[in-house]
Amino acid sequence: MNTLHVKKGDTAVVLSGKQKGKKGKIISVSPKKGQVVIEGVNMLTTHVKPRRQGESGGIVKREGAIRACKVMAVCPKCDKPTRQAHKFLEDEKKTKVRVCKHCGEVY
Repeated sequence: MNTLHVKKGDTAVVLSGKQKGKKGKIISVSPKKGQVVIEGVNMLTTHVKPRRQGESGGIVKREGAIRACKVMAVCPKCDKPTRQAHKFLEDEKKTKVRVCKHCGEVY
């Protein structure tokens, strides 16, 4: 199983491509495909057919997936895009946490 450097619920910024510089919250993560879906980034137009009686169809805008390697996590404290360091907390379980490279904040 592949692991990614970002998690669902993190704030992330896009590093390259048409969407470069856009920031948003990660809605879903797909480690097998190496993709993430970010709120308000890579908006796609899809045509939806009504499936049930009374349901309306039409043109709907939704977020599309983007490669995880083109995304960097944003530190909640210093609000900068940052690479992550990993640190073990000093307790009996040796819990591994992510740390901001700029300010040292655990997130």
